[in-house]
Amino acid sequence: MAKELINKLKSKFKMNQKEKDIDTNAKNETVDENQTVEEQDNLDENEDSISRIEELEIQIKESKDKHLRLFAEFENFKKRNMRERIELMKTAAQDTMQTILPVLDDFDRAKKSAEDESSSEQLSEGVLMVYNKLYTVLANKGLTPMESTGKKFDPELHEAITEIPAATDDQKGMVIDTVETGYYLNDKIIRFAKVVVGK
Repeated sequence: MAKELINKLKSKFKMNQKEKDIDTNAKNETVDENQTVEEQDNLDENEDSISRIEELEIQIKESKDKHLRLFAEFENFKKRNMRERIELMKTAAQDTMQTILPVLDDFDRAKKSAEDESSSEQLSEGVLMVYNKLYTVLANKGLTPMESTGKKFDPELHEAITEIPAATDDQKGMVIDTVETGYYLNDKIIRFAKVVVGK
């Protein structure tokens, strides 16, 4: 009898154990399903995050490119503006210098006439000092006379007012005489030399 009771208890215990195993398996399956759903949600969120990061990286790259281009344009603008300012400062006195050139021509003619032995005119020392000082001041401001006589005729520098027969073959195409001196202002021609050319 005791044996039968023990067998019944054992079988009952086994049945309870089977039920517990079935419940545990069911719970595990539910947990697995929940984990699968959560994992899928996490994967979706990760993919969204990755695509968002890629978009932001592209935007950052475009912004950097735009910034670099604008910076380069601004640097070019500053350099161009600086060059224009320097050029303007160099030639700012061009109008004034061109106005003074006829006075220099008159001075040159008077000096040349006074130096001629057949002329009775003389330049006083004071006038010569003023002449030299004027040329020195203008030279300091960038005004330079053009050397033309004896040089090869260059239409970019000289304006031929007449041609005369050359005494020798060496003088053909050369400047025989300068009627009006040409001038540079800081390496820029402000007046072309008027010359006589040998042919």
